[in-house]
Amino acid sequence: MPTFKDRLQHAWNAFMNKDPTGKRYYGNSSYYRPDRLVLTRGNERTIITAIYNKIAMDVASIKIEHVKLDENKRYLYTIDGDLSDCLTLSANLDQTGRTFIQDVVMSMFDEGCVAIVPVDTTLNPMTGAYKINSLRTGKIMEWYPDRVKVKVYNEQSGKKEDIILPKSIVAIIENPMYAVMNEYNSVMQRLIRKLAILDAIDEQSGSGKLDLIIQLPYIIKTEARRQQAENRRKEIEEQLASSNYGIAYTDGTEKITQLNRSVENNLMSQIEYLTSMLFSQLGMTPEILNGTADETTMTNYNNRIIEPVISAIVDEMKRKFLTKTARTQGQSIMFFKDPFKLVPATSIPDMADKLTRNEIMSSNEVRQVMGMKPVNDPQADQLRNKNINASDGQEFASTQDEEETPADNKVNTINTGGINQNGYKV
Repeated sequence: MPTFKDRLQHAWNAFMNKDPTGKRYYGNSSYYRPDRLVLTRGNERTIITAIYNKIAMDVASIKIEHVKLDENKRYLYTIDGDLSDCLTLSANLDQTGRTFIQDVVMSMFDEGCVAIVPVDTTLNPMTGAYKINSLRTGKIMEWYPDRVKVKVYNEQSGKKEDIILPKSIVAIIENPMYAVMNEYNSVMQRLIRKLAILDAIDEQSGSGKLDLIIQLPYIIKTEARRQQAENRRKEIEEQLASSNYGIAYTDGTEKITQLNRSVENNLMSQIEYLTSMLFSQLGMTPEILNGTADETTMTNYNNRIIEPVISAIVDEMKRKFLTKTARTQGQSIMFFKDPFKLVPATSIPDMADKLTRNEIMSSNEVRQVMGMKPVNDPQADQLRNKNINASDGQEFASTQDEEETPADNKVNTINTGGINQNGYKV
């Protein structure tokens, strides 16, 4: 614990040690976050935003890592480096790895195609191998044969700027469901246009207009009669405007017809039809959005929507951010799902018993999944069936003995915890 003298010498307070106001220039300021995603094409005014956000959050919940593979293309261990930090911890100055992936998915759904730009690198990407220090989401503005113009947020200036970069260093990800979401005559675009029409009708009906037709007791053909009718219309408007309760009087021979009644059309039925068709084509249901979907529905949703989206992101980053030499050496980018997220709490003890009894997971790995601290016991890290006792004079192999066993005789395990460089869990 620091002494009172050390606290006086080295302590820092955010309010006491701040710079004098107005003495230093920090750059351009803004009342809103300038790098935040702004939806376009009318998506921000419809229920489509809820669908985008749900899928983006589910994709961002899947862990993406820079990994090392063995000769059989199996996962060995995670490579600790700048790329792993970008994907898991901090993608840039303003976004975490999870927020960055969510931004990528939302931008891809909105525009149909998105660019992942390595902003900060150790070396010039055009000259040779390099390491990525930060990633940003970019909007593709123009396409060239071997280059693209992207609009990317610049941390130095605090603004979004257009830059032209080679396609070989920019991960260009196209929406796997482009034909359903982004084509002009796709189901989603038709639904967006129908919802825009419905919003316009709602605004018109709620604008406060009366929409009256006044039938006067004379024929309006001459200029004098037309002027008389105009004066009569203005007189009724003045009566309604000046009255506290909107009351006006008319002559007994005049007839008034009100037009602001509900519009009789099949717009709502068309919107309901397009919504149900969109859900069926995407593989979604209303229960997924409100959180009441069962296990079968969620499995279908993960296989038809989440897996194609996350695979498109990972495959493109693997193709652009890893050199051919790195891929030959066994480096790759993989995503890992947590199989216990959809498991109810009542089923976890039964699953834990089966996984440990069949030597798939150790006791400490199960405790880690449940959010508990590991046990400081060597046997808790061993893959063995604890329901079988050792025979007389026989002991279970230790961790060191298992590492010395030939690779062909070792038991394959699923990835739920850390794995060392030899391919075994630690």
